[in-house]
Amino acid sequence: MMKHPQLRKFEVTLQRMLAQLDDRLENRYGHQYPLHPARPRRGSTSSTAHDGLFSTTASYTLGIGSQKGKGYIIDLHLATLSNVPAEVQQEILEFGLAQIRSLLPEYFPKRDLRADPDGKLIKIHGDLSLGEL
Repeated sequence: MMKHPQLRKFEVTLQRMLAQLDDRLENRYGHQYPLHPARPRRGSTSSTAHDGLFSTTASYTLGIGSQKGKGYIIDLHLATLSNVPAEVQQEILEFGLAQIRSLLPEYFPKRDLRADPDGKLIKIHGDLSLGEL
């Protein structure tokens, strides 16, 4: 599938930001729960989304049914078979949201992007324009 060059650039930058978010999550929470037996240890693959306790991924959504509209849903998935209490899951979500809010201006300084809760996930929304076509 062909993608607009500006979209590719945006998504590469988003992936770099998510890798830094993943590192921050791993540093803070990575030692608290055992990894899923099929999950490689942190740093053993070429992608932070594929190893360690956290898999931070972004998926574009049109936002149908969401008050935030279109944007990128950020999933902070924990790769463990352990029961993670709801209050810890909420703490991780809040920490992740704060980190994303601090990283957005660094990675996307010329865009008006916001991060807000969207159910049990985080949505990045705002200026998703591709510039001049």
